[in-house]
Amino acid sequence: MNSAEQTLERSSPPDALHQAGIARQIAAYVHRAGDRPVPEAARQAAFKCIMDLLGAALAGVNEKAVVATRRMAVSMMGQGSVPVWFSDAKTTPAGAAWANSAAASILDIDDGNRLARGHPGAAIIPTAFAIGQETGASLERIIAAIVIGYEVGVTIAAARLVYGNTGTWSSYAVVATAAALRGTGADVVEHALAIAGESAPNQLFASAASQVPPPEGSDVKEGIPWSVVTGLMALGLAEGGHTGPRNILDSVNHYRFAEDLNFGGELHICRTYLKLYACCRHVHAPLDALLATMGAHGIKGADIDAIEVDAYAGALRISNKVDPENLTDIQYSIPYCLGLVALAGREMLLPLTVEALGRDDVRKLAAKVTLRQCEEFNASFPAQTLAKVAIIANGQRFVSGVTAPKGEASDPLTWQETRAKFKDVSRWVATEVTSDALLDAIEKMRDGSMDELTSQLSGLDLTSVNDAGRAAGSKGVLR
Repeated sequence: MNSAEQTLERSSPPDALHQAGIARQIAAYVHRAGDRPVPEAARQAAFKCIMDLLGAALAGVNEKAVVATRRMAVSMMGQGSVPVWFSDAKTTPAGAAWANSAAASILDIDDGNRLARGHPGAAIIPTAFAIGQETGASLERIIAAIVIGYEVGVTIAAARLVYGNTGTWSSYAVVATAAALRGTGADVVEHALAIAGESAPNQLFASAASQVPPPEGSDVKEGIPWSVVTGLMALGLAEGGHTGPRNILDSVNHYRFAEDLNFGGELHICRTYLKLYACCRHVHAPLDALLATMGAHGIKGADIDAIEVDAYAGALRISNKVDPENLTDIQYSIPYCLGLVALAGREMLLPLTVEALGRDDVRKLAAKVTLRQCEEFNASFPAQTLAKVAIIANGQRFVSGVTAPKGEASDPLTWQETRAKFKDVSRWVATEVTSDALLDAIEKMRDGSMDELTSQLSGLDLTSVNDAGRAAGSKGVLR
């Protein structure tokens, strides 16, 4: 230690050695905002995000990866009183949030945010419900925590200098959400953020712009469920005295934040997009452009000789496999999704099921899809995800307009459209009666009472529905 450092150490209290940085500003915001009223626009956006997220979780509840996570949550994290949605299982808050996040994110139909380039809701909303039940929080406090989680998560993700999948930053949002509900002190929150950031899933392989070989499709995907565990454990550790590198967000090699962070003023939850296809957001604009062009000119899938897609670099960096081996491969393939929807209709992606795999007709059409980078579209990314499609059919060439995907903040889904999506995406798991009952409970939550939704989420077991049950309809009942 040099003489200047020795003088500073002797003359300053220990905490003065730590500069008040980004993590401290975030912690102060989280601590003060938990009890404050939420602007009405943000409240309504939160209700819509909750409905959308519950629909995604309902659709994914019986996927193999979700079943595995649910079993691990109960066996490794123990019995508890917090429900694992749409099952008869109950476990600890961390276990329930983990399992519910897995169900919500598995089909890639959960919400996203353009600035974050990822999916905040699948981490934040399961956390808010689990910790809300643990703490006995009111509906308004849960809504406030959700809004806070979106503010913190999107702000940090948008400041990153290098892209990282959602799991690399969503643990920060989880800390903020849970801390707001627990009323955790700012000093503890600061350390929790630091622990979470340093411990989060690194996603080194999946997040890279290019890999040799490219990552194969897997259920790990963006690491969202495990980031929930990381964030909740980080908060618990900090509450027990564990410390983290509080200047982690001040790193100029990794982050560039605005000078005026304006936490609580951006209302990032109001700029969150909802998805109408169970696939990567990079695929949505080409899909919308394709369908609009086919509809405008009466083109049938069997008529198509070739498809040309102009998009931005990010859309071209996903795997885009013509012959996918699993559902995750389909979710990250523009050619296969275009072929699937052209030949079998958009309902094949709402939700995505095993019936979409191994179709020779789709593979043949996918092989006729050409992807090109458009510099104009590249310049507008990530603020916009634009595409243009040309269809060659019956000896003619039909070109779409420049297309942005439906559901963006600039073209949001209405409440009724979100309800319709809920019913469409969950139709293989829930009967119309069951889905209507859930939607009615969500409407009552929107009107100020969470009691019925809480009862349904803890008493509705739909885990017995299997592939055979899809054709016959769900037998889910309230216990």
